[in-house]
Amino acid sequence: MNINKQGKDFIYKEEGVLLNAYKCSADVWTIGVGFTFFPNTGRKVKEGDKITQVECDLIFKEIIKLYEEAVNRSIKVVLTQNQFNALVSLCFNIGCAAFASSTLVKKINTKSPLPEIEKWLCVWKNAGGKPILLARRKREYALYITN
Repeated sequence: MNINKQGKDFIYKEEGVLLNAYKCSADVWTIGVGFTFFPNTGRKVKEGDKITQVECDLIFKEIIKLYEEAVNRSIKVVLTQNQFNALVSLCFNIGCAAFASSTLVKKINTKSPLPEIEKWLCVWKNAGGKPILLARRKREYALYITN
């Protein structure tokens, strides 16, 4: 499965699009749509880096494949498009390893009830040690339950 335009737009809105390198809330150099590295070289983003919107879109197209693959590998049940979009957004934000080993993945794979899914999705609310991502997790859950 792959994210669709709605999934891409959701991630762009959640992450924001900044074409000059900046330090994110976790104090990591970031650029574009939350990119911390350049996929063509593997080089980490550093202070002073700049990209164009076209470059940003091309990088996103390349990087998002990693997160789609992680969700496809981890989830063993059939998902709706919006469920997949929401999980790719989460995976993009927390990383592939954290996503794959999460209790959330276990709960989805055992077809736990939606309140359990919401509970374990919202566990991932901290960035830089602060609970600043709860609103995003709530929006991801809203997308997850949308038909």
